[in-house]
Amino acid sequence: MSHIDVDLDLVRKYNVSGPRYTSYPSALHFSEDIDQRDIYSRIAKNNAGNSPLSLYFHLPFCYSLCWFCGCTQVITKDQDKGQVYINYLDREMKRMAPLMNEKRPVVQMHWGGGTPTFLRPEQIRSLGEIIHSYFRFTPDAEVGVEVDPRRLTQKHVQALHATGFNRASLGVQDVNPKVQKAVHRIQTEEQNENTLNWLRQEGFGSINIDLIYGLPHQTAESFDKTLDAVLAYQPDRLAVFNYAHVPWIKPAQKLLDDDALPAAEEKLAMLKLIIERLTRSGYVYIGMDHFAREDDELAIAQRNKELQRNFQGYSTCGGTDIYAFGMSAISQVNDMYYQNTKDLQHYYDQLDADESTVAKGYLLNSDDIIRRATIMRLMCDMELNFDILSKQLNIDFREYFRDELCSYDEMEDDGLVTIDEDDLKVTPEGRLFIRNIAMRFDTYLRESKKAGRYSKTV
Repeated sequence: MSHIDVDLDLVRKYNVSGPRYTSYPSALHFSEDIDQRDIYSRIAKNNAGNSPLSLYFHLPFCYSLCWFCGCTQVITKDQDKGQVYINYLDREMKRMAPLMNEKRPVVQMHWGGGTPTFLRPEQIRSLGEIIHSYFRFTPDAEVGVEVDPRRLTQKHVQALHATGFNRASLGVQDVNPKVQKAVHRIQTEEQNENTLNWLRQEGFGSINIDLIYGLPHQTAESFDKTLDAVLAYQPDRLAVFNYAHVPWIKPAQKLLDDDALPAAEEKLAMLKLIIERLTRSGYVYIGMDHFAREDDELAIAQRNKELQRNFQGYSTCGGTDIYAFGMSAISQVNDMYYQNTKDLQHYYDQLDADESTVAKGYLLNSDDIIRRATIMRLMCDMELNFDILSKQLNIDFREYFRDELCSYDEMEDDGLVTIDEDDLKVTPEGRLFIRNIAMRFDTYLRESKKAGRYSKTV
């Protein structure tokens, strides 16, 4: 794909609040009133066949709090708590085992958090052995983990590799010491380089680096230097997130110096820099915050129309059910979503009582399923073929979405999409506005007042 030039006037025009579409409907629609018996009945029904699985494990512990963080985490320096948590994960999997079809192959697994590498190397191996005792992995399964270079050792990486991990994501955020100090995350280039060297020595096939723009003291000029450093690491993927300052939701963000946060125009300058520089440096703009080398599995999956979007962002292995374990973990199983409790002690108490750990969820209706498929294909493929979707969804796509397809005139005039009798295609420039383009198919945005509770789309 050729490089992308960013028109800041269009960014200003389309930068409104909207969902990230890691699910449809979004997690704001999850309800605590969901019938627990219905959830487990649907899980059992879902396991009648042998379709492939994705697994997610939420490991919440961190040694220290990064003040920008929006994750569900538990701050502690006591690694023994990691072993207690592993024991409860085992109990949760054991509780689910009678409902699961042991013949279903696992093609993908991800450990997120928190900081999965908070665990000791021997704890990583132990958890891996427990998971493999319940699930059967394919030889080519894609197994990814989030790592923190600040306290990572070579033994951690060796334990991850022995457990089957072959993909890793490093949180870097920014290499500027002034920014690092301001967000309470001091991380040296030596730590980054050691982590990358260890991962590559162990044969990890794809390495992602996470960055954040919009943090205190960042400017387009300073972030350009961060990109210099990170591009020298030659990552396979980059995820560059727009920092959302929401201290009323995440109280730790109150510790940040508001006066040091970059102004809106400076953030726009950083966004322009990021997209233009990375797409000129050999990275494909997958969409949203994600970039990948052309030969990386993420870019290949997008070209082959096998890309998936879920609660971890863009992912390969489309069409799998996602079973998630641990506090706050969200599962996506056929026609429902369900989420575990976000409170650690409550999670433990429920398992001690042999009760469900599910706190809330959502059951999709037939219109939800049609719109979810449409939005996900649009977000992943950057196009919609009307005949193919008509056949897949058993509808007349053009008629079902007549109003939605007629609403794109302005976006066509702005060069974001093209529409003809056969398909809707997102232009290279339109990838930046994919959330806005997808929002036209979201019936709940028209029906509710929730739009303002989402982050900005650009």
